[in-house]
Amino acid sequence: MKIFAFAGSNSSTSINKQLVKFVLRSFNDHEIDLIDLNDYTMPVFSVDLEKNGFPQEAHRFLEHIAESDVIICSLAENNRSYSVAFKNVFDWASRINVKVFQDKPMLLMTTSPGGYGGGNVMAEAQKFFPQFGAIIKETFSLPKFYENFDLNNGVINPEYSQVLDEKIASFKKQLA
Repeated sequence: MKIFAFAGSNSSTSINKQLVKFVLRSFNDHEIDLIDLNDYTMPVFSVDLEKNGFPQEAHRFLEHIAESDVIICSLAENNRSYSVAFKNVFDWASRINVKVFQDKPMLLMTTSPGGYGGGNVMAEAQKFFPQFGAIIKETFSLPKFYENFDLNNGVINPEYSQVLDEKIASFKKQLA
């Protein structure tokens, strides 16, 4: 099984990327394609620019998805929505293929420093991603990242750690 993984952030210290990397440890017996959105920088989407064609980065993003069996991602929340970096990649890709996620099973996650754990972007993604070809099998939201996560040990809060383990096990079982 090939896993396409990314964090919906372009921060060099992305907490969402840290969460994705930690979760990927549970899939170390699979092929993993972890990308960095910084490698997908392109002009801000507009219909005027679209008339000149699509950036190669948008095509590459879609190719990564096409070559994968499943998607694991963790979305950053900026002002109660997607980060600009992710939204721009998504906007360009969706104009090439409206089914951006190409009917792939997805483990959708969010985390944030606050107590809501990216709940707003999670709600938005759960509502809209299926319209763009995501088959969301499991979700996980980690609030108060800096209190509940450690770089070496991952999720250190026993309650959230148990929930995450259950979500990963359920995700794997649904893929079998």
